[in-house]
Amino acid sequence: MADNIFSDLGRLIEQLGKEKGIERNVVIEAIEQGMELAARKKYGTYREIEAKYNEEAGEVELFEFKEVVEDEKFIDDEVEIKMSEALELDPDAQLADSIGRKLEGGDLGRIAAQTAKQIIMQKVREAERDIIFAEFEQRKGEIASGIARRVERGAIVVDLGRTEAYIPPREQIPGEVYKPGDRIQGYIADVRASTRGPQIIMSRADERYLMKLFEVEVPEIYDGIVEIVHAAREPGQRAKIAVRSKDPSVDPVGACVGMKGSRVQNIVQELRGEKIDIVNYDEDSARFVCNALAPAEISKVFLDEGNREMEVVVPDTQLSLAIGKKGQNVRLAAKLSGWKLDIMSESNMAQKNAQALINLMLLPGMTETMAQNIYQSGFSSVQMLAAAEADEVTNIAGYDDETKAQKLIDDSKALIEQYKAEGKKLPTVSAKGAEGAGKMAQASNDAKSQADARLREAMAQLTPKKETE
Repeated sequence: MADNIFSDLGRLIEQLGKEKGIERNVVIEAIEQGMELAARKKYGTYREIEAKYNEEAGEVELFEFKEVVEDEKFIDDEVEIKMSEALELDPDAQLADSIGRKLEGGDLGRIAAQTAKQIIMQKVREAERDIIFAEFEQRKGEIASGIARRVERGAIVVDLGRTEAYIPPREQIPGEVYKPGDRIQGYIADVRASTRGPQIIMSRADERYLMKLFEVEVPEIYDGIVEIVHAAREPGQRAKIAVRSKDPSVDPVGACVGMKGSRVQNIVQELRGEKIDIVNYDEDSARFVCNALAPAEISKVFLDEGNREMEVVVPDTQLSLAIGKKGQNVRLAAKLSGWKLDIMSESNMAQKNAQALINLMLLPGMTETMAQNIYQSGFSSVQMLAAAEADEVTNIAGYDDETKAQKLIDDSKALIEQYKAEGKKLPTVSAKGAEGAGKMAQASNDAKSQADARLREAMAQLTPKKETE
C-alpha cells in the first residue's frame, strides 16, 4: 500500500511542477506536512513525529522521536525511551537526547493515507492560489481579456484561464449585455485575497481603463512622448481626456485621434459608441477649463482659487452647448479640471454686474467707479464687505490704507444694521431691470450713455439720504 502511495506522490510532484507552475519545494513541503498530520492522527497528536521526503527513494519517511531517560525513571513508552535501549540504537546517546526511529509508511493504513492525500491536495491548492494572487497582483492596472461565463448577483463572471474575475454592476458600462461565451475585456482594478482564493475585480467603467486603451492604441503614449494628464467619463455616453506632449513637434490631440480618426474610433468601438473628447492640457487653469468646455466658446473666466471655483461666461448662443445635454459637458469639464464650474451667459452676467453695483452704491459716498473697483476685487455685495477683514479690503484700489479699508467695512456693517432696524432688505435691481441694463450695455455708444444715466439715476434714488444735523 505504502509503495503505491509514495509512487503517486512522486508523480504528483512532477505534474504540479509542469502544469501549474508550483515550485518543487512547495509541493514537497505540502507532502511532508500531509503525511505528518496523517501519522499524528493515527498514532496520537502528543507523539513527536516528523515526515521527510526522500528524493532518492521517491518516498516519504516517517520518524518518531523519544526522549532518553534513566531506566529507573522510565514512565511513558509513547514519548520516552530507556537509556539502555537508546545505547543499542546509538552508542553516543546521552540523557535528555532525542532519539528517532523510522516508522513504516504502511502502518498508516488506507484511511490515514487517504487523509494525507487530501491534506496534500489542500496545501497544493493553497499554494496555487498564492501563485495566482501574486501573478494578478503584478498585473493590477493592466487590461485583461477573457470569456464571459455567467452572471452572479449582477456581476459578470469572466474566465481568465487559470482563474475567474468579476465585473460588478457599478464597473459595467450601462446598457451592455454579455451572453455566456462572449469575449470580454476590462481593466484589472483590484486583486483581493479571500478564503476562496484571489478575488479579481475588473472594470469597464473606470477612467483608468480608458487611459489604458489609449496607451495600447497610441504608440506615442506608450513611448512616453504624449501623456494623458487627466480623464473623466460618464460610461457609455461621453468621456474627456486631457493630453500634453513632451515633444513640441508632436501634436498630442492629433496623435490620439490618428489618421482620419482611426485610433480614437477603435477605442470608441471597444466602449460601444462612447463619445470621446480629446483636449489639450494647459498649466493655466483658466485656459485648461476653456479647452475642457470645447466646443463651446468662452468669453470670460473669473477664478476663486481659494475655493477652486470658476465662473465661466459664454455668449448667450453658446450657453446650451457649454452646459451640454443634461449638464453633461460641464460635469465632465469640472471633473477633468478639478474645479467647480458655474456657467453663465453674457446677459446673465450683465444682470449680475448691475445687481452688484446697485447694492454697493447704497454705501454713503460711493461712486460708480469705486463700486466697480470693489466688484472687480471680488466683493459683489455690502454683506461680503461687512464680513471681510481689513487686510482683504486693502487689496482694493483706493482702499490700500488700512484706515480707509476699516471705514468701508464699518460703513457696510452700519448700512446692514440700518436696514435691519427699519425691517427692510437691502434693495437690488429686479431681474427685468437688470436684463434691460445688460441689453443697454451692449447697445451703441449713444444708447449706452443714456442707459448709464438712467442707471445712475435709479441708484441715486436708492442711496440713503444723509441725516440733517
